[in-house]
Amino acid sequence: MELFPAVPLRDWADTKETLHRFLQVVGKIRLTSAPRRNHWWNAPYHLNGNGITTRPMGVVDGNPVFTVDFDFVDHLLVARTIDGRSASFLLPGHSVATFYREVLATLDGLGVHARIPRPRPYDLPDSGRPFAEDVEHAHYDPEAANRYWRVLSQVNMVLEEFAAGFSGKTSPVHHFWHTFDIAMTRFGERVIDQPRKAGPLIREAYSRDVVSFGFWFGDENTGEPAFYSYTAPEPEGITDRPLPSGALWAPSGAGHLALLPCAEARRAPDPRSAVLAFYEAAYRAGADLLGWDRAALDCPSGVTDRLKAKGEQWS
Repeated sequence: MELFPAVPLRDWADTKETLHRFLQVVGKIRLTSAPRRNHWWNAPYHLNGNGITTRPMGVVDGNPVFTVDFDFVDHLLVARTIDGRSASFLLPGHSVATFYREVLATLDGLGVHARIPRPRPYDLPDSGRPFAEDVEHAHYDPEAANRYWRVLSQVNMVLEEFAAGFSGKTSPVHHFWHTFDIAMTRFGERVIDQPRKAGPLIREAYSRDVVSFGFWFGDENTGEPAFYSYTAPEPEGITDRPLPSGALWAPSGAGHLALLPCAEARRAPDPRSAVLAFYEAAYRAGADLLGWDRAALDCPSGVTDRLKAKGEQWS
């Protein structure tokens, strides 16, 4: 299978915009139906064998334990409860409005009474329009949706491999429904007192110093998919640090992103190694300037056992 198949934004923009809002509908259910976790780790999706999953949720909201999965092989929305019942419906053919109503009806039929306190998009151009009124976004190309999931799955494995090299506090690899990216974050120990005006999302997400890594599919400002990394708070001089060939430091808001366009990674003799080298260079740039003890935090091949003999087997 081709590694990191091309996903130019122009080829699936309509599907992406519709699917992004579908994910936000279910993501907002997850937000109110799962225990709160530090840095919002309770909110995102995780990858599974045929799409993405909310993971089990319920109980804290008075509902039975349930999951909601997007199946991008058979193109279904699948809801399941802990007692073995399930219900599903096809993803193609829905606007955001009909999808929203169908999700709630499907869950209600399983005895799950989902709540969405603010049933409208988050941080999107139409954030003032309720999901129930959005008949504009109604395009779902199964081939494009399947390609999106395959790219997510491949990036997921690269991020898992990269995560193994760090023994400090690390987030799961997860797919964010508000920004439509997949990411993994390494955390330092320094407490960052974000100002109240930053808002609850930023204050919780960046309450410690971080170096974050991920991939996104592009938007109206960045018309191509790219691997990325950023350091927060951004230390002075980070853009003077070297990145591998094809990567660059790009302005983003008040700071900068390290970017490796997907097309550059695809051109490399070994795309996987190119992405890992990019992440490592961005990590060293941020961690060194933040003053992290990289030697103490190194975890080669996911091993912290200092006595482990070379080639020793554990299974």
